[in-house]
Amino acid sequence: MKIAFLTPEYPHPKTGNAGGIGTSILNLSKALSNLGHEISILIYGQDEDDYFTEENICFYKIKNIKVKGLSLILTQKKVERLINSLYESGKIDIVEAPDWTGFTAFVNPKCPLVVKEHGSDTYFCYLDHRKVKYKNKFLEKRALKKANGIISVSNFTGKLTNELMGLNKSFTAIPNSINASLFKPKERDGKTLTILYFGTLIRKKGLFELPEIFNLVNKSNTEVKLLLVGKDSMDIQTGSSSTWELMKPLFNESSIKKVDYLGTVAHFKIQNLINDATVCVFPTFAEALPISWLEAMAMEKAIVASNIGWANEMIANKKEGFLVHPTNHKQFAERILELLNDSKKQELFGKAAREKVKKHFSHNLIAKCSVKFYKKVIESC
Repeated sequence: MKIAFLTPEYPHPKTGNAGGIGTSILNLSKALSNLGHEISILIYGQDEDDYFTEENICFYKIKNIKVKGLSLILTQKKVERLINSLYESGKIDIVEAPDWTGFTAFVNPKCPLVVKEHGSDTYFCYLDHRKVKYKNKFLEKRALKKANGIISVSNFTGKLTNELMGLNKSFTAIPNSINASLFKPKERDGKTLTILYFGTLIRKKGLFELPEIFNLVNKSNTEVKLLLVGKDSMDIQTGSSSTWELMKPLFNESSIKKVDYLGTVAHFKIQNLINDATVCVFPTFAEALPISWLEAMAMEKAIVASNIGWANEMIANKKEGFLVHPTNHKQFAERILELLNDSKKQELFGKAAREKVKKHFSHNLIAKCSVKFYKKVIESC
């Protein structure tokens, strides 16, 4: 099968940094390619139009057209022409695109189009208690209504998206995946007690809860360190250009001395940081099915994470990690301390988490499920 992924991001030196959507496409596309399928990655929002191949995957860089008031529709039509050209020349059979901001709302491909619900702007605004822009919700709803098939990375995301959009579209839940053979535990470098958060520094991921939680942890254990890794971001609520600058005053005088913020780190270096951590924490309010959790689980890390929505589809509470609401600072801190003080429980949770990833989130398994879905969509068109 010849499968194209349309995306605003992809983690490659030639295409720039990427978040969860780009990483999930990387994992899935490589697994599909290894199974013998032909993969094309179409990345819009690039600095130039370009084409290159790498490891049997074709990459198309697409530069947005910039005309005041018409940039979006003109870029959509440019992408449409590329997709149709590839389809007519026999290079692709189907295209998949994310739901974020509804980019495909006015893209009319001649081949079947699948929209994958990684979490729309409408979805994240709801979970983050923010008002969504009318334009974004309109485009996202239209894109979903037009799609020939819908995949959601979690049942929670699929159901909530339908509810928020006022739709009753059928969807198939196919989670994100990772290659567990690449993310596997090694012997830890040193015995320093370290709590690791990795991901974007942003309000919706609970970054303003984390200082309060760590203050309580530090009060009981002054030796443990908190390591933060990820891109800083502006805060929509306050207008500040830096979430990190807003976070710093929330740490007390004692705990801030034990905090180290590394900023953005190359994706391949994340593995070592995860491996050397004692506990990984994810106090987030808004996710769909985060790759970062899967990476930590695959590396047998003890995890304390949010208990909202999607979380129960990933981690069984008290078996593969602890799940706590991010605003329950006291319980969140207690769970972290419980793991820090119990190396046996760290090991039990970590091994159970890795087995969960291998059984339910393996990249080869998810690739096969995706192909089965794509074939069904093609046959129905």
